[in-house]
Amino acid sequence: MTKHLRLYLNRYFVVLCFLSFFSKAAHAQTDADALMIPKNVFCGELMYDHSSWDNYWEGTFKRTNGNIGTVTTNTYSAMGNYGITNKLDFLFSVPYVTTNASAGTLKGQSGFQDLSISLKWLAFQTEIGKGIFSIHAIGEATIPLSNYEPDFLPLSIGLHAETASLRGLLNYQTGRFFVAGAAQYIQRSDVTIDQDAYYTTQEIYSNKVYMPNVTNFLFSTGFRSLQFNAEAIIQQTTTHGGFDIRKNDMPFPSNEMNMTTAGVLFKYTFGSTTGFELTAGGNRVLDGRNVGQSTDFFAGVLYLFDFSKKDKK
Repeated sequence: MTKHLRLYLNRYFVVLCFLSFFSKAAHAQTDADALMIPKNVFCGELMYDHSSWDNYWEGTFKRTNGNIGTVTTNTYSAMGNYGITNKLDFLFSVPYVTTNASAGTLKGQSGFQDLSISLKWLAFQTEIGKGIFSIHAIGEATIPLSNYEPDFLPLSIGLHAETASLRGLLNYQTGRFFVAGAAQYIQRSDVTIDQDAYYTTQEIYSNKVYMPNVTNFLFSTGFRSLQFNAEAIIQQTTTHGGFDIRKNDMPFPSNEMNMTTAGVLFKYTFGSTTGFELTAGGNRVLDGRNVGQSTDFFAGVLYLFDFSKKDKK
């Protein structure tokens, strides 16, 4: 039984190819799952993500605001994943983001957000019972791709901070069912805003804003087959520091931004076209602090390219 499971997983890794946009709940074949791309194989993806909210938390107080109405964010991402070895993957993501508010006078923003690059390493794998247990380590860095303004929340396209993060991931799969858990720590750089003084809990005479660091905890479980995947995901994001949005004020980049999200992911692989896949899903913010209660939907098209040497005969 274990031998059959291992053969199944090896086949599955060859045809599976998923990437995602970080900031949302994890999608498969990302820096948040236990799946690896084989050596000299590249997976490319085009992803569309739509997020919207009209309720948000001002500190812990949930409210709406007629001056902004419904805030929508559309993200168009080009992503890739390359197998350096069978145990080491290189991933990248380039997102273009647009924002809009349905009411008021604030103008939506648009532009390239942050380049994300990651290395995912299969550090350990063994058989336990009828399943396979694995441990992964994932390092990620992001850097802004354009000179967008972070101090224009909630319509800014990002926070403009450079980040470095480390994630540990545990995964157990038996047959076609799996369960996984992950923990991530994100170190963020200070950001520069377009003003010489600002107020947090006190007046600060500087254009530099200290950005508190962040932790993420993720749990996922679901079904994986060669043709169809279904996955449920819950994630907790916690900011270590910051302050609450003041009454009737705009958000600020260094606010304490905490949230609990739950989501689902579905994937379909076309058996007649090896490497061609479609993915779709969504997630919802269940609880938060200084964030919008967003509902998010995504869809993507993926294709796998095999650059490994083959026998010409």
